[in-house]
Amino acid sequence: MKKVDIYTDGSCKCNPGPGGWGAVLVYGAVEKEICGGAPDTTNNRMELTAVIEALSLLKEPCEVTLTSDSKYVVDGITKGWAVGWKARGWKKADKSPALNPELWDKLLELCEKHKVEFVWVKGHAGHPYNERCDAMAQTEAEKYR
Repeated sequence: MKKVDIYTDGSCKCNPGPGGWGAVLVYGAVEKEICGGAPDTTNNRMELTAVIEALSLLKEPCEVTLTSDSKYVVDGITKGWAVGWKARGWKKADKSPALNPELWDKLLELCEKHKVEFVWVKGHAGHPYNERCDAMAQTEAEKYR
């Protein structure tokens, strides 16, 4: 399997409000940046979208190290929350509805295709790729203001 490093970030102005996301995919010496946004969204939707869009670009199953500053995304996968929500019909343990089920469902599907290790990094702490993704996300969100 090819080894790919992916870095992602999402942003939202006023949450909910205009949002953006950015991702950098690194395969050997090759780096690819992708980004996008939405006029009315949330930061968590943008965080999930960044991860989904990046993983969706991979044309074959890969071994991925995915680095994000989103505890929502990282914990949602590594702590099994999303799997549990799906098993309960997109309900949380307290029976309240899980948010963003269509995005979590797509992410779970992609995690079955690829071998993904999720790594959390503190945001706005000088991590070069995280800062780069944040800048892309901010730029995209500004387009909708």
